[in-house]
Amino acid sequence: MTARLTADELSALMKKGAGITVDAAALERDPETPFEVYGLDSLGLLGIVGELENRYGRALPPDADRCKTPREFLDLVNDSLMAGA
Repeated sequence: MTARLTADELSALMKKGAGITVDAAALERDPETPFEVYGLDSLGLLGIVGELENRYGRALPPDADRCKTPREFLDLVNDSLMAGA
């Protein structure tokens, strides 16, 4: 089975890593809403990247913490996980 990051997991990571509560359904409904609208800054996203790197035991692309939207982040992370599978 290939690892895939879902909107549910991203929502949980935003809560755990940055203390920001975002409904996963909102991330799925409008994945182009910028992270800054949810209150997630680049430092918060960097924390999420670190958590994912620890979870999957491999580095994510260096620009992962510069993603602006949930869709961009999920696509980048999942493409990276697929490539490393």
